[in-house]
This record gives sequence, structure tokens and C-alpha cells, in this order.
Amino acid sequence: MRLIIAEKPSLARAIAAAMPGNSRQAGHHLQCSNGDVVAWCAGHILETAPPEDYTAGLKHWSLETLPIIPDHWKHRVSRPELVDSLGMLLARATRVVHAGDPDREGQLLVDEVLLHLGWKGPTDRLLVTDLSPPAVRRALDALEPNERYRPLFEAALARQRADWLYGMNLTRLYTLRAGLAGYRGVLSVGRVQTPLLGLIVRRDREIEAFVSKPFYGVEATLRTAEGSEFKAHWAVGKESQFTDDDGRLLDRRIAEAVAQRTAGQPAVVATHEQKRETEAPPLPYSLADLQVDAGRKLALSAAQVLELAQRLYELQLLTYPRSDCSHLPEEHWGQARGVLRAIAAASPGLAEACAAADPSRRSKAWNDAKVTAHHAIIPTVGEPSSLSEPERALYELVALRYVQQFLPPFEYLRTKVALTVAGEAFEARGRQVLVLGWKTFERQSGEHEEASDEEQDTSTLPPLRSGQALLCRSTRVVENRTQPPKPFTDATLIQAMCNVAKYVSDARAKKLLQDADGIGTPATRASIIERLFERRFIERRKKQIRSTPLGRALIAALPTVATTPDQTAVWESAMRRIHHRELGLDRFLTVITEQLSELVRRGKAQGPLSVPAGAAQPPPRAKARNPVKLPRRRGKASGRVSRARSAAPGRSERDT
Repeated sequence: MRLIIAEKPSLARAIAAAMPGNSRQAGHHLQCSNGDVVAWCAGHILETAPPEDYTAGLKHWSLETLPIIPDHWKHRVSRPELVDSLGMLLARATRVVHAGDPDREGQLLVDEVLLHLGWKGPTDRLLVTDLSPPAVRRALDALEPNERYRPLFEAALARQRADWLYGMNLTRLYTLRAGLAGYRGVLSVGRVQTPLLGLIVRRDREIEAFVSKPFYGVEATLRTAEGSEFKAHWAVGKESQFTDDDGRLLDRRIAEAVAQRTAGQPAVVATHEQKRETEAPPLPYSLADLQVDAGRKLALSAAQVLELAQRLYELQLLTYPRSDCSHLPEEHWGQARGVLRAIAAASPGLAEACAAADPSRRSKAWNDAKVTAHHAIIPTVGEPSSLSEPERALYELVALRYVQQFLPPFEYLRTKVALTVAGEAFEARGRQVLVLGWKTFERQSGEHEEASDEEQDTSTLPPLRSGQALLCRSTRVVENRTQPPKPFTDATLIQAMCNVAKYVSDARAKKLLQDADGIGTPATRASIIERLFERRFIERRKKQIRSTPLGRALIAALPTVATTPDQTAVWESAMRRIHHRELGLDRFLTVITEQLSELVRRGKAQGPLSVPAGAAQPPPRAKARNPVKLPRRRGKASGRVSRARSAAPGRSERDT
């Protein structure tokens, strides 16, 4: 008997549906008519055991027992009925197919079950990114030896064990220190969540410490001999002693002098550059890109976007959502006509865009060399389904991005003019749209998004030529003020996690974080943000995400290495080396335990941790609410997006 173990029931059903003949459910598995059995996990059905499972005395938190470093690792079964079922099926199996999700965690999830249950027989690896029957059948025809993915499993195991060591020990350490000062909540510390909190705290402090300063410019109105007028701006010399590091003029008297000297004076066009430029459509969505765009256009949180995308995946309307890739396999290009037909049927609002699409057009999205373990999130050829309002909005966002791959490029004429007036240099820029192309349908994706600076730069200059004489009819001094950094929002916080390297000064850590695509993973970023809300380390103020006094107190107490992304960069580099067989798992964990022991030693020596009076205490444990209200039955479009977030703390001290 061949046993196929899927990561979740939805994937198990999709695999069974793609098998020849029929299938029937028997307990916690599906029996296929060809003799195969498809069973499932439900996410991680094994959890790394808590400290008390190693020694009963560790159930009581105390500084004396830290650091806690297991000499062997145990698991706790979270779903015994599934583990027992898989154990019985493995006793009958002659071959196993590992059908975890095609990423590091998916590899770990099924492999750890096989190890826990003692399976030593032949094992294949099935990689499914699209739940539609044709896609699953193609994946079943392309099985690989699971042993080939052993390094991926070890990299995931390294992440899991290092996170446990770091999270368990530092959470207990700083919670106990706060307890000495009278605090009765849990101060959770994690490899990713704590640097993210540090990022928010530092941004808030920078905003509060910011002092706005005025800076000045000169705007001129120029007239051609034919009477046409346009605006130009004085080009401030950046080398001036009166400018700041960004080249902004700080002395109003200088601007006033330039304005007086140039008003009413003849002008001449020094240079005139005009260039026709094209802009290709944006690539299809990765999960991070989708979370950013949906945050801006649909006012959805990262957690809401992931939940909706997962639901659409299970409805077989979208491909695998937890993707870090924006490219598509070249093979998928041949399916364009079918996907476009499915989009038009599922979403009449996109029918016009689908009709304008040319399936023979090929954008740069299709590139095998740039496809990772996943490909970009795109619609499938699945049957249309009745969707709730938020589901439909997200589906159409993804679908339109796909349709745009088959529309003409956006074309415009960019003009740049340099002028001289009374010895002073002025500049004027213009941008004239020639062909809207894929932007014809851009705005129908969402009405919440503000126009970008480039979209606002649509001024058209009159016909000009080098050497042309003009008149500077009038001038005026323009006063602006420096602006503080903006508080984080759902969209910009996801962006910051993806581009965290820009917040790091160390050159090596910056490079590592750039190579690792930031901190967290597509699958975990939303839950990490939600955990900070649950612990009352951050809060919402309308669309803004701000740190609380409790969150600030924790960051102030922790060593810098725990509050910045640098250490995460080093860990991610090590896990990548494990994946490429350049570093052993045991050696990595040895280094981690040495570093952790030193952090614990220093933390103990610091004594009580003072928490601000009135700092919010985490609430009693409660079942988390769904961030998005989904209809129980598939009927008419219904349900509104809920802005509420979970009030419950995380289920454990561990950090993802």
C-alpha cells in the first residue's frame, strides 16, 4: 500500500480527487480505488515539548534553572487521533509519499511525524502548489526521493530548536525579572518578534524626538514667446554651507534673494531632454507583496490577507498562498487562455480586462530560473464559486495582477528641462501619458490607495528646445517643513520585515538580510505581528501601529543583540548553510547554546526589571477571534471585514 501524507485535509482531498477512480473517507484518511491511501496532518501535530516534559521541576519558573538546554529533544502530541491513525497506516504501508507544503516548515512537519513513528521505508516527495486536479496530477507524475530534501528538514529543525532555546529561556528570564518588580504578566521574547518590536519602538521614539525645521525653495513661472506658461524650480546647490545633508536650503534669506534677482528676467533653455519610456506590468504577487497591496487598497491586515488567501486556495481559486516568489514556471504560460476564462467567469467585474488581454503576450513573469520552492500566487482554472465580499476583493486583486501580464506596457513621454535665469539654475519636469496599457484597469483594484508621487507628476510642458529664449514672469519663495518618519501601518510593517536590511548599519548583517529577504517567512510574518498585539506590546491607533509603554520597557531592558535584526541575519545565514550541507545541525546548536548561556548570565546579573506603572497586562487566555468573518455556507456574497484582532496571548512562549 502506498500512503500519501498531506499537510492538511484540504490538500489530502485535492490529491485524492486527482487520483484515478473514486475515493471514500474512512476515519482520518481517504481510501482510493487504485489502492493508495491519502492521510493528513493538521499543521504541526507534534510540538517541541515544553521544559516540564523533561523535568517536572521545570514547570515552576525560576532563575536558578536557567538556561534550560535539553540534551535530547522530545515532542508532545497535539493531535493524538491523527498520530495514532498515521501509526496504524504506516504499519501497513510499503511506500510513503511526503506531501507537506513545498517549503522548509512543510518539509519538517511530515518528516518529524515519520521519525516519531519510526518509519524507515522508501519515501517520495510530492510538491503541490496548485490544488486544481490537473496541477496535482502533474505533481504526482513528478515525484522525487524525499532524501533529496533532508538538508531542508535539518535547516527547519535548526530553526525550530534554536527558536525554542532562545524563546523559552529569554521569555522566562525577563518575565521573572519583571516579576521581581511586581509585574504579573508574561514578557515573551523571540528571535523575530522582538527585533520587530524593536523596529516599532525605535520608529516611535524617532517620531517623538523629531523637531520639524523649515526649508525653502524658489518657484518660477516662465513664459514662452507664444504665451505658454509653465513652472520651474530653483536647483539648490547641494554643496552650499546653507543646505542640510539632503540638499535642502535652510536659510530663507538666500531664497528671497534668488527670487528677487530672477523675477522679470530673461531666461534661456540650457538643455532639453525628452525620452519615450515604457513600464512593464508589475510581477504577479508573492504573499508579502499581496499583504502590502491589500493593506493599502483594501485596508486589510496581514493576518486577514493570509486567511483570505488560504480560504481561496482551499476553494481551488488561487494557487499556494504562502509564497515568497513573484515569478511563474514557463510551463504555466500555456495555460493562460484557461486561466483568463476562469477569471472572467469567477469575476464579471474583470471580464473587460480579460477581453482586452492577449494570451500570446509573454511578460517577464514566466522564468523558470527565478521560481523557488513556490511560484507566484495566481488564479487557477477552478470552477467559479460564490464568495464573501472580502474574499472577492482579494481574489480580484490577485486576478487583475495576472491579467495585466497580457496587456500592453504603460508608455509615457518624460521631459527634463534645465534653464538659466540671471545666472541661476532652474529645472522643470513633465510627464505625458501616451499609452495607458496595463494601467487602464489599475484603479479598479481598489479605491483606498493614494496616488503615488509618479502618478501625480503628469504636468505637460509646452514645446521647448535648447537655446530657446523665455521670460521669467514671476517668482515666489516656497516654504516647506521637514516631516518626521511615518508610523508603521499593516502594509508598511510587512514591507519593513521584507526590507529590514535598510534598518541595519552592519554591512555583513545587511547583506545577509538582503539575501534572506528580511526577517520572518511569508507564512509566519502575519502571526508574528498578531503576537505583538496579543502581548500588548503594540496597539492600533486607527491605521497606525504604535508601541505601548510595556513594549518599550521590554526593548529598553533587553540587550541590543536581542532587539535588532542582526542576530536573525546570522541565524538565517547558518540555516541556509545547513540547507546547502555547508554546516552541521549539531555545530549550529552548539554555537547557539554558548551565546544563549552568556545572554542569560548577563540578564541574571541585572536584577529586577521595572515595568511602567499602568502598563497593560495581557488578558486571561481566551480563544482568538477570526480576524475576518467568513460565511459558514457558500451562499450569496456576505460578510464584512472585521478590524478586530485577537485579544488572546499566544499558546506558548515560543516564537516562530
